[in-house]
Amino acid sequence: MRVDVLTLFPEMLEGVFKSSILGKAQEKGIVSLNAVNFRDYSTSKHNTVDDTPYGGGGGMVLKPEPIFAAVEDVLNGQSGSARVILMCPQGETFTQAKAEELSTEEHLIFICGHYEGYDERIREHLVTDELSIGDYVLTGGELPAMVVIDSVARLLPGVLGNETSAVTDSFSTGLLEYPHYTRPAEFRGWKVPDMLLSGHHANIEAWRHEQALQRTLDRRPDLLNQAQLTDKDKKLLQKLKAQKITNPAD
Repeated sequence: MRVDVLTLFPEMLEGVFKSSILGKAQEKGIVSLNAVNFRDYSTSKHNTVDDTPYGGGGGMVLKPEPIFAAVEDVLNGQSGSARVILMCPQGETFTQAKAEELSTEEHLIFICGHYEGYDERIREHLVTDELSIGDYVLTGGELPAMVVIDSVARLLPGVLGNETSAVTDSFSTGLLEYPHYTRPAEFRGWKVPDMLLSGHHANIEAWRHEQALQRTLDRRPDLLNQAQLTDKDKKLLQKLKAQKITNPAD
């Protein structure tokens, strides 16, 4: 996968791109991450990329010319298509399902804005997607873009050491992930659940699934409305809800 990020602050991306999972993914040749300073595509004397809004109002608006030119240059000579993603608070809320969708693409281009906003013609005639990572406002699109890139890249085959990790993560199945334990079996008097020490893999998987249902019910019950639940899951949830009513402090 090729990922290009259009930004006015490429230095913000350098450390993230070279570190941890993203750094290893590049070393393996699985993903190529590039920061593109779209100020380099300004044609004005002072390399300006923003201007005052028509109609008045506070703040500055990013001009269309540098961003269009930067995207077109990135796409120059490319045979396939690319998803051009605008990071903005007005966009579709980013989810694990969206990450899985984007992970099937060969080329992603992210546009990171600053100032008051984008010239509307960028939205209308250049981008394919608009994404937001939550209902709050940041100073620029770089941090949200890095969040999306990390979330997408870890789903690519070969990026994670354990290929089942991404499959069982919270939200991947529609449920929150079950609790994890490791050595020692007892720490400060707190013991690992006996089930995990039993060696009975089928029972362990059943326990983990029940724990995932319980955790989702307790912390994010809204997710259960969209989760793909079996009849067995629904019966188990009814049981867990009844227990919660009976023992509200648990």
